[in-house]
Amino acid sequence: MMLPVTPAVERSRRSLWCWRLTWFSWAMLLGQTTVSLALTQPPLIIWLGILLPLALFVHGMLHDRMRSFIWLCLVSLPYFVVMVERLFATPQALLPWVGMVAVVALYCSAMLYVRWRGPELRAAAPVAVSESLS
Repeated sequence: MMLPVTPAVERSRRSLWCWRLTWFSWAMLLGQTTVSLALTQPPLIIWLGILLPLALFVHGMLHDRMRSFIWLCLVSLPYFVVMVERLFATPQALLPWVGMVAVVALYCSAMLYVRWRGPELRAAAPVAVSESLS
């Protein structure tokens, strides 16, 4: 069963900027996490447990679904906690700093994207007329 394709709604300048920053910071966090895992070499199940939550929302983000961006904000919070712990453990290491910048940028940009893109999508949606008023 295929879902209906909604017509594309043009993004405003600020929502486009947030959309691009969300994708960039998502890629930066995914890359930082992958490099960190490659350096520690944990078992495959740990790789999946750490990388899969970031990859779950790619399909929804590609289709501009606001719930995917909202869930991505929620899922990014444990990554923030891990980065804070790593920064306290090794403040001189560069990799935790990259991860911290990435996760903070991801959370803020995705949150602002939902805040600014939501009204654009609602304004372009067809309005259903209720016949219960007559």
